[in-house]
Amino acid sequence: MIPDNIEPFYALDTVAQGEIDRITKIRRLKKGESIVGDDELMRYFFVVRNGRIKNYQLNLENGKEQTLFILRQGDMFDTIVLLDGEPHDVIYEALEETELWEFPIESIRELIRTNESFNKVFFPYLAKQMRHVEELATDLSLYSTAERLIKLLVQNLDPKEHFKYKLIQGLSNSEIAKLIGTVRHVVERHLKALKKEGAVQTGNKEIRILDTAKLLEKIELL
Repeated sequence: MIPDNIEPFYALDTVAQGEIDRITKIRRLKKGESIVGDDELMRYFFVVRNGRIKNYQLNLENGKEQTLFILRQGDMFDTIVLLDGEPHDVIYEALEETELWEFPIESIRELIRTNESFNKVFFPYLAKQMRHVEELATDLSLYSTAERLIKLLVQNLDPKEHFKYKLIQGLSNSEIAKLIGTVRHVVERHLKALKKEGAVQTGNKEIRILDTAKLLEKIELL
């Protein structure tokens, strides 16, 4: 049975929930294991049961990565392939041991066509994903790396930020860098400056904010 906190499947009526349970498989990924290639994404739709999985794009010429999402319990993918049926050039990689609910993608398309309760939760979730990608594009275009890092630190504290709340706990500086479109040593330089100013404290893959107002002033949000 799919747990109630796995959106949007908790909203299904009893008949639809029974059908979902029948076709669902559990997929387990080890840390570093990836879902790559059109074949799996064209055939299956996934919901994170537990753990964390990174969604990113990779430039094969220079090895540069840009993380689009870090997906956690209740998050789903690949919504783009689900809706347009076209290949999607992205990689999903487990940041830790992760369990996924795996569904035949056509069964989810049938839910979209026929189940109103599913759609009432699915489409608002899809909108959150779209807003997140829009914000990422804007940040990369309009903000410096220092400002992007500060925004991430502040949003990490905000429960309204679905894809960023409590996101960076346990992440390495390299992974944080990929979230904001830069490299590890740049993140480390900015964190060192923020520590010197008394705004943050770091250690053991944890960043603790000591002075939120100071951070907000730096990106002119106050």
